[in-house]
Amino acid sequence: MSTDASSLTTQDLEFLRRPLHGFLSVAGGPLPPQPRPVWFEATDEGTIQLFTAPDSLKVRRLRRDPRASIVVAAPVGERERWLSVAGRTTVEPEGAHDLCARLAARYWDLEDPVRAADLAGIMAADQVRLVIHPETVHRYQY
Repeated sequence: MSTDASSLTTQDLEFLRRPLHGFLSVAGGPLPPQPRPVWFEATDEGTIQLFTAPDSLKVRRLRRDPRASIVVAAPVGERERWLSVAGRTTVEPEGAHDLCARLAARYWDLEDPVRAADLAGIMAADQVRLVIHPETVHRYQY
């Protein structure tokens, strides 16, 4: 395992740009934290972003305490690899629907009418964008 105090490497970004699920944990919740699987996007600036409803429990907790982490692991059948990013998280009112559309295209076959309808339902709802600003990055590759 290695740690880099605050930044994602080129190899980290390459790994995070795959359609993998991340497990998000936020501070201010029950002990121990209750991670939730999420879609996410690693940005060129080295942040991690995702979208959610503005009244979700994670947003309420992040408004009280902005610390969060996300863990992403390689799927079964590949060599063991995981990445953990922790840091301050901002709740951004803009850009969530654009992010949602990009992520849906990454994770779903939008030619499937059921998935297209699912996306339309998500896009019809209010969304905010969560941005994790890395302060600590842990990684493991076997």
